[in-house]
Amino acid sequence: MITRRLFLSSATLAVLSGCSSIGSRTQTLPAPAIQPEPEVMPAFYGAIVDEPYPIEAVPRGVVAERFWRQQVPNPYPGEAAGTIIVDPSAFYLHLVENSQTAMRYGIGVGRQGFSWSGDAKVQYKRKWPRWKAPDDMVARNPELAPYSVANGGMDPGPLNPLGARALYLFQNGEDTLYRIHGNPEADSIGRAVSSGCIRLLNHDIIDLHDRVQNGAKVIVKPSAMPAMLS
Repeated sequence: MITRRLFLSSATLAVLSGCSSIGSRTQTLPAPAIQPEPEVMPAFYGAIVDEPYPIEAVPRGVVAERFWRQQVPNPYPGEAAGTIIVDPSAFYLHLVENSQTAMRYGIGVGRQGFSWSGDAKVQYKRKWPRWKAPDDMVARNPELAPYSVANGGMDPGPLNPLGARALYLFQNGEDTLYRIHGNPEADSIGRAVSSGCIRLLNHDIIDLHDRVQNGAKVIVKPSAMPAMLS
């Protein structure tokens, strides 16, 4: 049986590009200091039952309050409304609303969060996307063969590494293999795991997906953190 544990362990077997890899708990940068557990999580982080697949509530005390979705003063007033700015060093993604405000989301980043930066655009977006294991990952772990590109990938659902939504980033008409996507692992927010793209809570990627238009500009800032994971 293919389980989430298998997918998580698979990431330690290969160095892969873009979102062809899965998050891993085996190698992380030091976690932020433990925050006091808040009394109440925002209602929008409760269980979601009207999606094709159930989404569990975000557990209390796992995601630091500074990473909760919130409207903030716009730190990028020179950017047009609808622009996404990813700051891997701060573990934040901002969506510019206007010159005054932006929506801020906490994120988890991966190795590619350190090495890839620049301007791109949202070529398209998908609800409950399929995930396709790249050939080099399948070669290292043949049990993933049913989810290879040739076999059509992995069906959407709770185990799918891309979560509830995905934004596909292109640069100069070519796929960067860089994705902004959901994930059910709340403890990955505010952390750098050993592989993968930009991860949001499933609750937050649903919200972002509904606000973003195809063709939106995306700016991924260079990370100030060393590319120290292997």
